[in-house]
Amino acid sequence: MDKQKNPFYRHAEAEFFLARRNGEIVGRIGAIINHNHNKEHRENVGFFGFFECINDQVVADALFREAREWLKIRGVTAMRGPASPSVNDEYGLLVEGFDKPPVVLMPYNLPYYPTLVERAGLTKVKDLYAYHVSKDKVFTDRLMRVTELVRQREGLTFRSLNMKDFNSEVALIKSIYNRAWQYNWGAVPMTDEEFDAMAKDLKPVVVPELVIIAEYKGEPIGFALSLPDLNIALKYNAKGYLLPGLLRLFWHKKKINWARIIVLGVIPERQKTGAAGVLFYETAKRCVEKGYTEGEASWVLEDNVMMNRSAELLNAERTKTYRIYEMTF
Repeated sequence: MDKQKNPFYRHAEAEFFLARRNGEIVGRIGAIINHNHNKEHRENVGFFGFFECINDQVVADALFREAREWLKIRGVTAMRGPASPSVNDEYGLLVEGFDKPPVVLMPYNLPYYPTLVERAGLTKVKDLYAYHVSKDKVFTDRLMRVTELVRQREGLTFRSLNMKDFNSEVALIKSIYNRAWQYNWGAVPMTDEEFDAMAKDLKPVVVPELVIIAEYKGEPIGFALSLPDLNIALKYNAKGYLLPGLLRLFWHKKKINWARIIVLGVIPERQKTGAAGVLFYETAKRCVEKGYTEGEASWVLEDNVMMNRSAELLNAERTKTYRIYEMTF
């Protein structure tokens, strides 16, 4: 949210609002114009994000009205979200799967939030899926045969992130990312500054074996990034104290047996070869080898046929749905 430190705001405008009742803060919202999004998709939309609210429709309506008016004054014709602050950050509102725990770097909200958003006049524009992957269900004989067949047929090889050449590896992954996701709904290429800032944030918690670069005849064509689900450790620091919170974090970090598959994809030229499915399988195999017996792949667009099929091939179970809403004006 810091406009001075976050490079996202080099190409975006934003304002943040708090709702107070009798001096008590009862809600918040951000209004955002992502100029790179509008340029990439030839749209004229704004976004809302960072939405939190008590279970009170009057408060929610006031928050959305304030965000809408701020955006309208600046000439945009629709409001979409939640994006906090962009598609490359926390994205979507949880609408199904409230019985499941939130995982690292995914949004979470209480079950009454969708009702507040919909009664404020916003409607669904796209759903995002989260899949649960389990060691006990993934490794079937059929899957192993199919993935090995595709691996051999396509000449695929996989390697781990080289931490000794971190900057060069980040540059390589950045080029793959911006190519592989360029045709996805809502995708916006990350600037060099944004990608470098994200890499700097993730470096302390990255497991090199779980950052996988896929190669075709020696040329990089895709990558996958998975992280240990740090939420499992962070929840033990419920009171939020730095110390002994950090000590609790490091102690419980050793016990993490969940991972989140955050990013997985291949460049457009190789997307119909089955390479993404093999990369998915390779990711699951390496997670298990590192001691992560459960995991979540999130998120996948509801109409991304290839990735949803890949998840189903791994016997993944769809357990959560996140929703992007929109209103026009």
